[in-house]
Amino acid sequence: MIAAILSLTLLGAAFGIVLGIANKFLKVEGNPVVEELTAMMPGSNCGQCGFPGCSGAAEAIVAGTAPATCCPPGGKALASAIAAKLGLAVDLSAMSDEGPKIAVVLEELCIGCCRCSKVCPTDAIIGAAKQVHNVFREACTGCSSCIEKCPTEALVMRPVPVTLQHWVMPRPAAA
Repeated sequence: MIAAILSLTLLGAAFGIVLGIANKFLKVEGNPVVEELTAMMPGSNCGQCGFPGCSGAAEAIVAGTAPATCCPPGGKALASAIAAKLGLAVDLSAMSDEGPKIAVVLEELCIGCCRCSKVCPTDAIIGAAKQVHNVFREACTGCSSCIEKCPTEALVMRPVPVTLQHWVMPRPAAA
């Protein structure tokens, strides 16, 4: 019994050391520009841009196959930041930016079908089957993937409510 435990321990340690060395010497370096763009993006991996996650969109923008305006949740601010980072000229007039929004459940219409919670990429929708659902505001990224799945149209997108945690002092008016 002790011989089996000792041999498995030694095998595990040897394979761990081999994998650690292989990771050090065979490491694949990524494009640092793609990593910076991925860090700038919302990170919700909602798929509204048509790419598999924010890293796929960042790779397409760097490769030139996608415009800097391809991320709807990021809005105009993200598009202009990406354009400034890559030195691109971007036309923001076609983008509609109403500010950040989150999903809100209209409780009188919710039937508890759970279709919305199954498609939410951040698990922001709370509720059980045949129960009224609710949206966890801090987790909702505003991707609106839940809106199309709701059969009773109980989910709507509303501007982020101003709370003490989210309040930002407005800029003073120019004199």
